[in-house]
Amino acid sequence: MIVATWTWIAIAAITFAVLLKVDAPYGRHARRGWGPMLPAWMGWIVMELPSPVLIAGFWFASPYRSDPASVALMAAWVGHYVYRTLIFPFLGAGNKAPMPASIAASAFGFNLVNGSLNGYGMFHVDGVREVGARFVGGMALFAAGFLIHVKSDAILRSLRKPGESGYRIPRGFLFRWVSCPNYLGEVVEWIGFAIAAGTLWPASFAAWTVANLVPRAFAHHRWYVSTFEEYPKGRRAIL
Repeated sequence: MIVATWTWIAIAAITFAVLLKVDAPYGRHARRGWGPMLPAWMGWIVMELPSPVLIAGFWFASPYRSDPASVALMAAWVGHYVYRTLIFPFLGAGNKAPMPASIAASAFGFNLVNGSLNGYGMFHVDGVREVGARFVGGMALFAAGFLIHVKSDAILRSLRKPGESGYRIPRGFLFRWVSCPNYLGEVVEWIGFAIAAGTLWPASFAAWTVANLVPRAFAHHRWYVSTFEEYPKGRRAIL
């Protein structure tokens, strides 16, 4: 289990290096050559659904499921993914670019592995956790990241009226300083979660979150700068 997790982290490091060179082809970076396309809402559901289902299932089957810390970790993880899987795709953010089925399939596979590794590790390998300062601080960081993430998504949605497509420069909130506070929020979430859990398995997911979202934030930032001449010069990509 430990060897598998360190291998998973090593793959995250390789993925980070690759994504710094190759922009993942969905959303504004979608392009031909990646196979059949899916509607954005369908792609999000397909690729994200395994994660909350697996985490809830491993928690339910755990001998530690009545442990308050385990309940809180399960609720935080599932709550995030209910938002990403069942709410976010239908919030009406305009005409979203379609997603390659290959990207949805690869993310589905990722969530199968990640959900299984974290679900089994947190709720079967790990035992009862102390609800101390580290746990409370980590969960507070998770909550702050989630609020940043949701607020940033709402600002991005507000840039489009119903039926509109295309992109505008987002302003206000943390967009004052960074191009992708929605990604920053997710990174903060899962680092906080890893601190609260205090074991290797959720730390591996924090590593994967950085590996996926930091390069994408760089790509978004480059796109904004090249697309809008008036784009604010002082903004950074994510930090």
